[in-house]
Amino acid sequence: MTRIDIDKLAGILRDAAKAEILPRFRHLEPEQVRRKSEAIDLVTEADEEAERFIKGKVAALAPDALFVGEESVAADPALLARLAEADLAIVVDPIDGTANFAAGLPLFAVMAAVVSGGETVAGVIYDPMGDDFMLAEKGSGTWRVRADGERTKLAFAAPKPLAQMVGLASVAFLPPDRRPEILANLAKARMFANYRCAGHEYRTLVSGFADFAAYSKLMPWDHLAGALMVQEAGGYAARLDGEPYLPRHVDGGLIVAADRSTWEALRREVFTL
Repeated sequence: MTRIDIDKLAGILRDAAKAEILPRFRHLEPEQVRRKSEAIDLVTEADEEAERFIKGKVAALAPDALFVGEESVAADPALLARLAEADLAIVVDPIDGTANFAAGLPLFAVMAAVVSGGETVAGVIYDPMGDDFMLAEKGSGTWRVRADGERTKLAFAAPKPLAQMVGLASVAFLPPDRRPEILANLAKARMFANYRCAGHEYRTLVSGFADFAAYSKLMPWDHLAGALMVQEAGGYAARLDGEPYLPRHVDGGLIVAADRSTWEALRREVFTL
C-alpha cells in the first residue's frame, strides 16, 4: 500500500479535468497551443492550468512529497534528477496525448504515479471522456473504477503466438536508421497501432485487448503508472536490455508483454535494437 490515498489522488485528477481540461477541449485558440521540441510535441494552456491545479491539490494531500509534473520539468529540467533520490514523489502528466487533445480528438488521459524510495508503488490513469479510472497499487492488482464507484479487477491477455498478437508500438523516437527494419518486423504480428497516447494504450493492455507494447522514450510521467498497472494485471514489462524499468530511467526502451517468454520472443523477433 502507498502512503498516499490513491482514491483521493484519482479524485484530484478528475477535478482537474472537469475544471481545466474539458472546458478547453475543442475551444483552444491558436495562441493557447505552443510547439515544444517539434511539431508533434505540443503544450496547451489546458496542460499548464491542469498541472497547476493538480500541484496545488497534491500539496495539501501530501505536503512532503516531491511533485514532478511534465510541465514543471519543462520549466526546470533539474527537477527530474531529484526523482531517483526522493523519499516520496508524485509524478503527473496533466494531459497525456496533448497532440490529440489539441486536434480535437477524444483520446487523451490524465495520469499520476506515486514513487516511494525509487520504486513505483501506485498509479492512476483517468479518461476524462469516459469519466473512469484505471488504478493500481503495488501488490493489490489493477482495477477499473467507474464514475459510480463500481470496481472491476483487470487482467492482461493470455500469451499467444506472435502471428496472432495485436500490438501498440510507438516508432516516433526510434533511431532513423533502425526504423525501417523494426517496422518490417512488426508485420510479423497480426496488427499494430499507435494511439499517440500512452495512457490509453496502457488502458487497452490491462483490459486484455492488446498483447504487447513497445516504447523508446521513457519519460516517467508517460510510463510509470502504466508499467505498474501491466505488472499488477499479470503482465510483464522490462527495458530492452532485460533490466527492470525504474522511475529514474528516461531511455533504454520498454517492451510490455503477457509474460517473460513472450517478452523474449518480441525482443528477438521484432525489437532487435
